[in-house]
Amino acid sequence: MSSPAPLIEVHRGDMLESLHSGHAVVCDDSGQIVQAWGDPMAVIFPRSSCKMIQALPLIESGAADAHGLTSEQLALACASHQGAHIHTDRVQVWLDQLGLKDSDFRCGPQWPGDIPARNEIIRAHAQPCQIHNNCSGKHAGFLTLNRHLGGAADYELVDHPVQQAGKAAFEEVTDMTSPGYGIDGCSAPNFATSVQGLARAMASFASAGDRSDTRSQAMVRLTQAMTAHPELVAGETRACTDLMRAMDGRVAIKTGAEAVFVAIIPERKLGVALKITDGSTRGAEAAIAAILVKLGVLDADHPATRARMVPEIRNWRGTLCGHIRPTRALL
Repeated sequence: MSSPAPLIEVHRGDMLESLHSGHAVVCDDSGQIVQAWGDPMAVIFPRSSCKMIQALPLIESGAADAHGLTSEQLALACASHQGAHIHTDRVQVWLDQLGLKDSDFRCGPQWPGDIPARNEIIRAHAQPCQIHNNCSGKHAGFLTLNRHLGGAADYELVDHPVQQAGKAAFEEVTDMTSPGYGIDGCSAPNFATSVQGLARAMASFASAGDRSDTRSQAMVRLTQAMTAHPELVAGETRACTDLMRAMDGRVAIKTGAEAVFVAIIPERKLGVALKITDGSTRGAEAAIAAILVKLGVLDADHPATRARMVPEIRNWRGTLCGHIRPTRALL
């Protein structure tokens, strides 16, 4: 087993102050490794980076079409959103269409990441609802699938038909039996896989346009929904949204908690997965930006790229103190 590879350096002045190491894999449409750093077989929890996989049964079952879901709703099913009105208003409409209420969610309440939305709740002397949870779009998808399957209310339980459908899809597209699961922040099970397995799944999404089977069609719809609505997948100021915009809808990317990131690159038929072992968001954002630049799909000089891949470190007075940059090994 290989050790994590050094991927991102943090310099203060001329001295290396911190180092973010991790595992990263690029797979082609046959599932083979094109390039790797660290240990491709390192087992990780993909966390929210795999939401497009979790959304596959929503389409494959016929639930999405039976309920007339739009591309915006499919993007929200893949989202870790900010809880801004552009997110919560649309999720509320989705709930209304199902004839359900906030109490039907099983994701738990969460303060919005969007500052205006958070301040609005504070000024009203109120508390956030489950609809504000960054995973409420995914859970609206779960509720839709559950309605279609006729399952019990506790759709978040690992032995529920909704989650078993998700597990089956997950193991099939990663081409790996999951060694286990953990409970995610939104209460749904999160199945473990290897970094290579996750990259292999993303490569399957990337090459899905070459196939005509039901799963591949679902993969294309979800990828296109993400790239068409990057503002719904995350939100303003977020790396997923900013970098997808910088790539003009050619690539879908998705972050997950504890420094996981994936990318779907249809024009190259490549899938990417990475995990920074210390769980650092800045490390994961810098690493995914660097890999996308290396693969030729992201402009190194775009402001959104520079803000993640090579940001300056400034103190509270605005003095330049250092910088972050990818290691030579990564580039």
